[in-house]
Amino acid sequence: MSDIGLLVLRLGVMVPLFIKHGLEKIDPASFAEMAPTFPDPAHIGHTLSLLVATGSDGICSVLLALGLLTRPAAAYVFAVLLTAWTFTHHFMFLGKGLEPKHGELIVLYICVSLALALLGPGKYSLDYQLFGKKAE
Repeated sequence: MSDIGLLVLRLGVMVPLFIKHGLEKIDPASFAEMAPTFPDPAHIGHTLSLLVATGSDGICSVLLALGLLTRPAAAYVFAVLLTAWTFTHHFMFLGKGLEPKHGELIVLYICVSLALALLGPGKYSLDYQLFGKKAE
């Protein structure tokens, strides 16, 4: 039953992450529009910061939904979103601001990505199909 739970967790959280945040980042026109002003919490440049976020929201979210390279993809999403929540959103969870409810969602994505990094993909994943039990 826990394997079904991991499948529901991966699909139920990572598909919305991709639809809401990933699609806009992988679209070339949207990427070009966002790049000049994208937050740069690590001081690596706006465009490079957007590329890092695109890797998380646009690529790793799909890998996680599929259950492919689950642990490294989840660790990457966790690191990127924790950095964003810390240095860009300043630990905002509730309250006033540009996006007062955004903090709640980012905490959800952080917690789920950490859980997937620790638990693995489960039996209903490409990792399990390709690599067997050692992927869990």
